[in-house]
Amino acid sequence: MTDTPDRIRRTFPDISTRAWEHPADRTALVMLRMLTGFDTVLRTLSGLLPERQHRLMYLATAVRVDERQFGLLHELRADCVRILDSPVTPEMFVVQDPAANALTVGMDEPFIVLTTGLVELLDTEELRFVIGHELGHAMSGHAVYRTMLLHLLRLAGSIGWMPIGGWALRAIVAALMEWSRKSELSGDRAGLLCGQDVEASVRVHMKLAGGTMVREMNHAAFLQQADDYDRAGDLRDGVLKLLNLELQSHPFSVLRAAELRRWIASGDYDRILDGRYPLREHDRNARISDEIREAARSYRSDFDQSEDPLIRTVRNLGRDVGAAVSTVGQEVSERASKIRDRLGF
Repeated sequence: MTDTPDRIRRTFPDISTRAWEHPADRTALVMLRMLTGFDTVLRTLSGLLPERQHRLMYLATAVRVDERQFGLLHELRADCVRILDSPVTPEMFVVQDPAANALTVGMDEPFIVLTTGLVELLDTEELRFVIGHELGHAMSGHAVYRTMLLHLLRLAGSIGWMPIGGWALRAIVAALMEWSRKSELSGDRAGLLCGQDVEASVRVHMKLAGGTMVREMNHAAFLQQADDYDRAGDLRDGVLKLLNLELQSHPFSVLRAAELRRWIASGDYDRILDGRYPLREHDRNARISDEIREAARSYRSDFDQSEDPLIRTVRNLGRDVGAAVSTVGQEVSERASKIRDRLGF
C-alpha cells in the first residue's frame, strides 16, 4: 500500500463514526446511546465538572487556533473536518506544556487541546494524524463517556476504603478503562483516515515512545517490538502485563502502532478508502446484537492469535479441559450403553 498524496486525499461524505470505531468501543457506545435520557442525566452530572471554567481557563492561559494564530494547525483542522465531513469544527487550543499530549475536552461543545511539547515534536503529517485522532474522539462523543469515568474515579477515591463498594466500583472503573483504551484505537483509525499516510501514523507512536530522533529508529523494528512483547516471557510476564495495563487509559505506543497495522491488514482501511463505509443516516438502525457479536469476534480473534504466555496457558488449559470433558463424556456414554445392553433396555 502506498501513502496518499495531498492532491488526491480522499474524502468521506456522510461517514458514520462506526466506520472507525473499534468493535468494543462501538458496542459500548451503541448500548449507551440506546439508553433513553442517558446523555441528559450524564450531562446534568457533568455540572460537577467545571466544563465552562475549563474553557475559560484555556481562553486565558493558552492560544486559540485560528487563521491568525497557529495557521498550520488551523488548516490541518479544517482539512480533517472536510475529510471526515464533520458537522462541527471543534475549537482548538495550544497550551504551554513540555509533555507531548493531546486531549478532547467538553460535553456540549468539545474542544481540542494540544501541548507545545507535541506540536514541537511532530511534523505536518504527524500533526494531521493527531488532529484527526482528536476529531474522531469529538465526533464519536467520547468526551461524554469519559466524563462518566472521571466521576467514577473521583467516587472511587472517596469510597475506596469501603471493602464491598470499593471492589464493585473498581470493577466498573476497570471496565471503563478497557473501553477507554479501545476508544484510543478508534481515534487512531480516524487519524489515519484523515492523513491517509501510514508511515506518518506509525512515526507518531515512534516519537511518543522514543522522542525526536526518528533517524535512530526503524519502522519495521518498532513494529517487531509489539510481536516480541506479545510472545515474551513466561506466565509471570503475562500477569505483569495485565497489572501494568490495569489503570492505563491509553494503550502503550508500540501496541497502538501494531493494532493500526492489524486494522490495515484486515482490509477495513482500504474498503473505506474505496467508499464502502457505513453512513450516518443508517446509525439509528444499528443493532446492538450485531455490535456485540462483532466485539466478541474481535476479542476471540485476539485471544486465538495472541502469543502472550498467560493467554496461551489459558487457551491450552481450555483445550485440555475440553478434551478431558469430551473423553469423560465418551467413557460415560460407553459405560451407559454397556449397562443398557446388560439389562436388556
